[in-house]
Amino acid sequence: MTAHPISETVASLMPRAKAELAELVAFQSVADPAQFPKSECEAAADWVADALRAEDFQDVALLDTPDGTQSVYGFLPGPAGAPTVLLYAHYDVQPPLDESAWLSPPFELTERDGRWFGRGAADCKGGFIMHLLALRALKANGGVPVSVKVIAEGSEEQGTGGLERYAEAHPDLLAADTIVIGDTGNFRVGLPTVTATLRGMTMLRVTLDTLEGNLHSGQFGGAAPDALAAMIQLLASLRSEDGTTTVDGLATDADWQGLQYPEAEFRADAKVLDGVQLIGTGTVADRIWARPAVTVIGIDCPPVVGATPSLQATARAQISLRVPPGQDAAEATQLLTAHLKAHAPWGARVAVEQVGQGQAFRADISSPAYTSMAQAMETAYPGEKMQSSGMGGSIPLCNTLATLYPEAEILLIGLSEPEAQIHAVNESVSPEELERLSVAEALFLQNYAESRRA
Repeated sequence: MTAHPISETVASLMPRAKAELAELVAFQSVADPAQFPKSECEAAADWVADALRAEDFQDVALLDTPDGTQSVYGFLPGPAGAPTVLLYAHYDVQPPLDESAWLSPPFELTERDGRWFGRGAADCKGGFIMHLLALRALKANGGVPVSVKVIAEGSEEQGTGGLERYAEAHPDLLAADTIVIGDTGNFRVGLPTVTATLRGMTMLRVTLDTLEGNLHSGQFGGAAPDALAAMIQLLASLRSEDGTTTVDGLATDADWQGLQYPEAEFRADAKVLDGVQLIGTGTVADRIWARPAVTVIGIDCPPVVGATPSLQATARAQISLRVPPGQDAAEATQLLTAHLKAHAPWGARVAVEQVGQGQAFRADISSPAYTSMAQAMETAYPGEKMQSSGMGGSIPLCNTLATLYPEAEILLIGLSEPEAQIHAVNESVSPEELERLSVAEALFLQNYAESRRA
């Protein structure tokens, strides 16, 4: 079978793509100045802006968003009367966590076992490179047939809502006929997938105070209330014995209708240890795509090394609650806050601070743009048909865009398939997926432009 010209072009561009991804991964662009210098994010934003200018984008700008970060915008005009497509990615990344657990430096793109390892390689610096590859392939094969807007967010991982609020204040900026969010992923490598739903999220910090100061555990233990023990008991109230999320008033019984996730495959993807049970009830798809899930993502407490025999006066934890489509994130925030205040033991003083929030999202996969994407994916992945799945993660911007531009079609694709291990140590991207999805995106833009002319 003769290769499609777009496929041949993308294949020839892959060495350049690897070199560029290595440059982008090298920026330690964690959007939290308490962990990494803000200059790292600024340098990454400059790199993205320069890349857009090199592709003849106009009006390239670093947008100072209300949360103190920068999003990068650019516009590439297409033929007269052509539709406008917005391409989204983000250049900020999760912190590397335990760098000693990485098999190669987290901010140094490293090839191993047929994959490219590095923080952000899949989520979502690779997504930005995917957009560049698609556009370059089109330029080499007759030109880009649509007008293109690109937005690269600078704080998606923090959930602080900077770009959402900026877009709401400048509603014309990101207006488009169709929006491609390049921040999800295939159900697994080689199976082309669009994401039909995203869970929303809320992030809270809870602080418990029980004493004026730390006390000697031998002198006062057994009667004086220990804030760390109180926190352990409070956090335990957020799950039932089988691990089901139990926030007072929050429904946890929705079912997922669609592509299922076999338990054996999920255990392998999640690297669950032998003999350890999965948590919750219902199908795996129910649990990760259709139901809420609470996670304690951090606790401030004394480390084991250097610990003293003391009762703790104060304890703090950060809690993430994933909120499925059909549940309002603001209401979930209120329910979680009320639960924490109601279940704190021993009269401990409770302070709750909201850190971030985003609504869940549900796409209309029957829309015309999805037909164009299905055709493109069948060409990019010979012998495979496009599938649709849910995604347990959150992209708060999606609902903002859907609200601002209700007529726009929103498609979600990307490089974060299970083997990518996004947000974990040893994150990686499959170069084959990067190549095939870049081909699919380029062909989608051609198909979509043709469908709008018909």
